[in-house]
Amino acid sequence: MIPAYIQGMAVGAGLIIAIGAQNAFVLSQGIRRHHHWLVAAICCSCDAVLIAIGVAGVGAAVAAAPPLQTAAAWGGALFLFAYGARALRRAMANNSLQADERRPGSVKEVVLTTLAVTLLNPHVYLDTVVLLGAISSQFPAEARLAFALGACSASVLWFFSLSLGGVMLAPVFARPGAWRWLDLFVGVTMWMVAARLLPLSVWN
Repeated sequence: MIPAYIQGMAVGAGLIIAIGAQNAFVLSQGIRRHHHWLVAAICCSCDAVLIAIGVAGVGAAVAAAPPLQTAAAWGGALFLFAYGARALRRAMANNSLQADERRPGSVKEVVLTTLAVTLLNPHVYLDTVVLLGAISSQFPAEARLAFALGACSASVLWFFSLSLGGVMLAPVFARPGAWRWLDLFVGVTMWMVAARLLPLSVWN
């Protein structure tokens, strides 16, 4: 059971710890201190549900539905392009300099944005449902739960650490101009992820 747990944590960490739209959003919310613990909790909860679905054997069914994957890719790309444009617009605004000038978004707005950044990205399903589900199938049935718990543990540690890291970086963003660089980073990251989500036929 312990080897399965450790492998689940290692694989989960390898899939989660990467610069992407979700991580950029979690980090920026931590720096802004805008419901950042709630954001981290939502991300962990979504991961836990998707990991459970994958380990339960649904990954193969998702992988066998190309139309569903294409629709999700377009929806996710459009959302990320729009969110990235919003961040880039803030980066270019003259009044986007100080942390205390930022009006905190409502809880509803933060929750919906977190869910969108998390669930509209098809790569989330590929990582949690398909890949983790496929890897877990290598273990006997009694060890799959330990594997899933290990992957969930990696998610909890990463997202809450990322949120805490954002809080610790907040003093840096008290300097004029720092928010401009943060918004630029978030906007470019969102657009890069959105571009990767588009079907290959778009670029041919």
